[in-house]
Amino acid sequence: MNLDLTDKNALVCGSTAGIGKATAIQLAKLGATVTLVARDEAKLKETLIELPFEKGQKHNYFVADFTNPQQLKDKVEVAVSNKIFHILVNNTGGPKGGPIFSARTDEFEKAFSMHVVCNQILAQALVPGMKEADYGRIINIISTSVKQPIDGLGVSNTIRGAVASWSKTLANELGQFGITVNNVLPGFTATDRLDDIVGNAAKRMNKTEKEASEFMKSLVPARRFAQPGEIANAVAFLASEAASYINGINLPVDGGRTKSL
Repeated sequence: MNLDLTDKNALVCGSTAGIGKATAIQLAKLGATVTLVARDEAKLKETLIELPFEKGQKHNYFVADFTNPQQLKDKVEVAVSNKIFHILVNNTGGPKGGPIFSARTDEFEKAFSMHVVCNQILAQALVPGMKEADYGRIINIISTSVKQPIDGLGVSNTIRGAVASWSKTLANELGQFGITVNNVLPGFTATDRLDDIVGNAAKRMNKTEKEASEFMKSLVPARRFAQPGEIANAVAFLASEAASYINGINLPVDGGRTKSL
């Protein structure tokens, strides 16, 4: 099975922490040259020196804030003027939690811009190079809420579903060019985001955070939370030649928690 990503260039968003950082490291381990994207330059520099470079890669980064789509567009246009990117990993922090009925309309607008609009900007910038290379992988880190809405994440459930529909439509359009578009759906994963979710669940259930955490683990057949690297492994597989005929799917990596097929 060919998992080698030598001579492939990857753009990984939200890559200074959690799943994004683990993904950047895993892709680099497989030989890809990685460009990190996040809004905190200090953290980008710290992450850059952690990336493996045994295959002679020269990793890079650029600073972009996904609350500013025009800034992202300007930065990525500079990046693609210097190289072809074969792999795009769309990964953006989710909207804050809360019931959908009480959510403000501007929360939906902001989340749609950060997740759907910014994904579109990146795809439009990178796909021409993927077509030229006859190799492309667009992988979106979304959520199991695509299959089963999660209580207390009203805005996130809505926007994640929009990203999934965007992705499936794009997969249908780009498959003929050797470009696949797939979604990875993490379950409960040990990240800062999960800490927030556990905290909100504790308040909602009138329990301690430890009690809420244990309850959430009890909902998972594996009886534990995922580590970011376990999600990154799925992303790396989908980015490889081995996954060349997998296109337009939603892949839960959740220890079996999602009840739907």
